[in-house]
Amino acid sequence: MSLQEQFEQALADSKTLPERPDNLTLLKIYGLFKQASSGDATGEQPAMTDFVARAKWDAWNNLQGTSQDDAKQQYIDLVNDLKG
Repeated sequence: MSLQEQFEQALADSKTLPERPDNLTLLKIYGLFKQASSGDATGEQPAMTDFVARAKWDAWNNLQGTSQDDAKQQYIDLVNDLKG
């Protein structure tokens, strides 16, 4: 299976995990997904008062410089670990 096919399977698997991951893990999943699908973070950092948007943007921005293929592999590995 190609990396893209594995990534798409991990995306589907992430929606059917046996239990909901904690918030930090969810942010990591989000950041890896955004980096894998869009590359480095774009736009301005959301305001401090928008806690959710800021946390998501920060999780994505922390992965700046990570290649899309590396982010896909990390996403796949993380979802597989969560599946158990």
